[in-house]
Amino acid sequence: MVTRAPLSEPRPRRGWRWALLGVLAGALLAVVLFAPARWLSAALSSWSQGRLVLANPRGTVWNGTAAVVFASGAGGTQAVSLPGVLHWRMRPGWGSIFASLDLPCCAAQPLELKASPRAGGLLLTWQDSRSRWPATMLTGLGAPWNTLKLDGALDLSTKAFAMQWDGPSLRIAGQATLDATDVSSSLSTLRPMGSYRLTLEGGTRPTLLLSTREGSLELNGSGSWNGTSFRFNGEASAAPGREDALSNLLNIIGRRDNARSIITLG
Repeated sequence: MVTRAPLSEPRPRRGWRWALLGVLAGALLAVVLFAPARWLSAALSSWSQGRLVLANPRGTVWNGTAAVVFASGAGGTQAVSLPGVLHWRMRPGWGSIFASLDLPCCAAQPLELKASPRAGGLLLTWQDSRSRWPATMLTGLGAPWNTLKLDGALDLSTKAFAMQWDGPSLRIAGQATLDATDVSSSLSTLRPMGSYRLTLEGGTRPTLLLSTREGSLELNGSGSWNGTSFRFNGEASAAPGREDALSNLLNIIGRRDNARSIITLG
């Protein structure tokens, strides 16, 4: 009588596991590389609480176009679109994401920035740049800008400018200067009312300085940022002979104190 050895059970093949892992990795990579631009639009709208919107986005998260809209928030009725479209390009780096923002209406050269995640926060670094924005875009942000309805040109320049969020705290480094030129408002018949400069200096306690370059409406003030809140104190007044033309505006922008209007924020 011949005794046969028991047949060994076939070992499960592991090839299918590697194949499945490869499929999943490929699918994940495809999602990352070809994520639609509307995902970026939704994330930006949520982060800004509906105040900055990328309308009609096309392309991908990494390379796309959209119209830029400044709005008064979710459910708000005010919205202003910048002329033309924004074309953005992003690429990942070692621990950072580099972005190039091409907006021909407002910047002769693309705006370059780098976002670097930190433990519990984010570091956003801007390359030195100059850009010009229409003051009318502020109307889209709602009160008080939709009442003032400003017109004029806003020239923004940055130098070694960076913003770092550590939880609820925001630290600012470098300098940003905003020159508002030939500003006018629907609340005054004077056109223009004047030209002004707003300078933000970063550091351990960032400061903000407002000054009048020229004009019938004189604006001056200063403020500071303590990491979580902002305080500003200033005043507005009319040049001699221009009090009547600017009276309505002075009543709106601050608390009247005889011929002056006291501006307090924070």
